[in-house]
Amino acid sequence: MCRARAPRQTGVEKMVASARVQKLLRRYKLAIAAALTILLVQGLVVWSLRSLEEGEAEKKTRRSKLPDHNSQDPKRDPALWEKQNSLSGRDRGRWSGRSERTGGTAASALRRGTNRRGEKPSVRVKAHQNRGVTGPGLERAVVHEPSSSRNFSETRGGADGMAKVPAAAMLGEPGSVDGAHQPSSDFVPKCHITGKDALSALHRAGSQQCRQEIANIVCQHQAGKLMPGALPQFCPQLGISNQVQSVGELDNSLLKVENPVRVAFVLMVHGRAVRQLKRLIKAIYHQDHFYYIHVDKRSGYLHREVLQIAQQYPNIRTTPWRMVTIWGGASLLKAYLRSMQDLLNMMDWKWDFFINLSATDFPTRTNDELVSFLSQQRDKNFLKSHGRENARFIKKQGLDRLFHECDDHMWRLGERSIPEGLEVSGGSDWFALTRRFVEYVINSQDALVSGLKQFYTYALLPAESFFHTVLGNSHMCDTLVDNNLRVTNWNRKLGCKCQYKHIVDWCGCSPNDFKPQDLIRIQQLTRPTFFARKFESSVNQEAIDILDTHLYGQYAPGTTALKAYWESLFETEDGLAALSDAALTAHTAFFRLGLRNLLTPQSTEVQAAGSKVRETLEMWAVPQATLVLQSNLKEFERLKNLEIGTEWDPKERIFRNFGGLIGPLSEPLAVQKWARGPNLTATIVWIDPARVVAASYDITVDVDAEYTQYKPPLQRPLRPGTWSVRMLKQWELVAEVSFLVMPLTFKDKEPLRKEEDSWLHAGPPGDLYLEQSFQQLSSVLKLPPREAAAQEAQRRAQLVGRPLQAWVDSSIKNFWVTGGLCAPQTSSCPAVGLCSKTSWSSMSPDPKSELCPVKSDGRIR
Repeated sequence: MCRARAPRQTGVEKMVASARVQKLLRRYKLAIAAALTILLVQGLVVWSLRSLEEGEAEKKTRRSKLPDHNSQDPKRDPALWEKQNSLSGRDRGRWSGRSERTGGTAASALRRGTNRRGEKPSVRVKAHQNRGVTGPGLERAVVHEPSSSRNFSETRGGADGMAKVPAAAMLGEPGSVDGAHQPSSDFVPKCHITGKDALSALHRAGSQQCRQEIANIVCQHQAGKLMPGALPQFCPQLGISNQVQSVGELDNSLLKVENPVRVAFVLMVHGRAVRQLKRLIKAIYHQDHFYYIHVDKRSGYLHREVLQIAQQYPNIRTTPWRMVTIWGGASLLKAYLRSMQDLLNMMDWKWDFFINLSATDFPTRTNDELVSFLSQQRDKNFLKSHGRENARFIKKQGLDRLFHECDDHMWRLGERSIPEGLEVSGGSDWFALTRRFVEYVINSQDALVSGLKQFYTYALLPAESFFHTVLGNSHMCDTLVDNNLRVTNWNRKLGCKCQYKHIVDWCGCSPNDFKPQDLIRIQQLTRPTFFARKFESSVNQEAIDILDTHLYGQYAPGTTALKAYWESLFETEDGLAALSDAALTAHTAFFRLGLRNLLTPQSTEVQAAGSKVRETLEMWAVPQATLVLQSNLKEFERLKNLEIGTEWDPKERIFRNFGGLIGPLSEPLAVQKWARGPNLTATIVWIDPARVVAASYDITVDVDAEYTQYKPPLQRPLRPGTWSVRMLKQWELVAEVSFLVMPLTFKDKEPLRKEEDSWLHAGPPGDLYLEQSFQQLSSVLKLPPREAAAQEAQRRAQLVGRPLQAWVDSSIKNFWVTGGLCAPQTSSCPAVGLCSKTSWSSMSPDPKSELCPVKSDGRIR
């Protein structure tokens, strides 16, 4: 029998509700409500103070009409976190989903029961009262998250509230990810820590080692032993930079260059987009240059692929060390400095320029043009300045704050002063540096370089300022050119949404991906540029196609897969831990369905006679659209799409969960796409498989709104089965979309067990998804009686084994079309063909990303 094999698994965890706690909750409901109101007032005060220092970008995000409330973490604010910890244990049910949200959600508004007169919220809870609309305003609330509570008793002081921190521990390697000092199990006090930021970091840090490092650093800083007080100035004339040539002045003919420069490209890559990385290498490769690739420590699949690439070409190497490089972290600067040291030690690589790239970059000019330009500017260093007043840059960049990276997070620890005599500069962290300057940065022992390395070890976004500041204050300051040779697709309205606050205690921005309509920005530039960023083939591949064709011409007519793109989401070597239970459930179901598709009317099973070989198979599955629009939409004709998913990216406005797999423990949100049109208000209603009205709220759509999105804070587990989300105008149906909450056959990668895991498919306690019931809307929505649906849901919640698999398979068939099945190698099952012969497999030909032998001109493209 040809069949997909599932690993043997044992062991399950169980969540048990506390009846005593629930009884206390009912008894002290009013007291808890009053406490939450007090927390709300305190939260608003702290939020208002923090907004002064987090920049205009975050303030605009907080004012946005449909905010992503889940980006706000109560643990990020020390005052609120201490208050919330005092509630520990009061709100523990079988599942803590209700307690995980903060911010102005509809549910938190209901808990408060307040409504400011004259304020018109963009999202409000919807209830039907004689065709009228009522709903509380969206003020901010603070909700305790018991699942993240930690015992911080060893870090708290006496009555003065100051934390005790270690006295004798060694300071860990600054910015270290893999090699910091391992402290003892005892967190020994060393000094009194009084700063709000430092106390907050100690409370939130997850590991003992991280807390130890934070405490050591703060104690050294408080003692005045961490930061240099003053640094020397070697530049004879501060603030000078060479004039940037215009494009019309360039002579990029390589034929006129006698001694062309050789470039060392350092690629910092992460993720899984190996095909896009190969396409970049193919575009920039030349046998005269060098390519040094660092793969993030978390990207095992990509690292395995890059190792194979390096075996094909002698001038491509991977770093023998790997780090976790997070956005804004000190580890990125450390990785650059270590790469520079490695390149200087490679005696067989004679390079003249250091250029850093990422996998989301792509060239805008040919390699020959780049070499010709740099050969004429061989003593210049290319860095882009911030272009604003220096004091403002320091504040915006957080350079006057102390930061430390540990636990894959950048912790803000307090204030600090800029060393006297230093002219701080900065801007973009993409640059082209001469070998002479790199040698100075790596090998110099003077007070300027060593002092700046110490200063930027504890800086946010250090790579955006370190090299600028070293160069601008050094004896080589006259080699600076205010141009990093790149064009970046900034759209700060979309890119500055504080989307990195889960990994850094700061509000930052990120550029958008290039779309075809954005490429005109490259044509309009007058300064020389040779690279553009960012590009993501999974978001839009057409922009890369246009640039590739512009540089190297079109592929031959009839070339296969020119418009196709594949990206691996999972590989066996990743291990099951890399998959969610919903993904593991779906993948095994896909293969069961795929194997059944091989059945013919003449056969009842697919056999592989005498074979016991375990085989790898690929299966093609395509999700189906389920949106239904009603006729006579009138002003709602501007509605272009209504979609439900998880992992919404507000910058690129896509769901990063590309497969759209949703399980009982997921947190789905609804996104609406609009054309320009009249202002309108719509009601959104969520209905679960047992015909429970889970949520109802209004959204306000402005005349120029393109997207609206809201995540109702639904209590989990969500009931598995077919859900529907309806959009209504004055309770008349406008549009409806269905989506599947996947029943799980696995819990924590182990097969589901009836006795221990039945709660997972039972829905929330009391069928209450929010703290207010919306079941009174059933008659308005004209829902059928729910008794039969409720009984069927209750029966299915008890399923395990093959009956559960049958339920999963039948559910998936309603939302997915399963197509072909193939094998990487000749299968023992004759009905399974080779993947290389298909047009859909990840192993089918992809000429865009194939790395071929080096041609006579030194290139591979």
